[in-house]
Amino acid sequence: MAQTPEEDSPKRGFLLQIAKYSQLAFVLPAATAIGWLVGAGLDRWLHTTWLYLVGLILGIVAGFVDLIRTVMADSK
Repeated sequence: MAQTPEEDSPKRGFLLQIAKYSQLAFVLPAATAIGWLVGAGLDRWLHTTWLYLVGLILGIVAGFVDLIRTVMADSK
């Protein structure tokens, strides 16, 4: 599929990069919040008091993995 000259413009490429990196502003906090919520739900279900920390850490790790994947994809 051939690209039109509009799609090859430097301005469009710059805007696509801005959009790609601005998604990280939503992905990192969302992954953290979801991990915390899952951990808190497991704490209530299993009657524990520490699983929310595990969920929080896993959410943070998941957010950073997405960050690293995004950066590595652009460095190629």
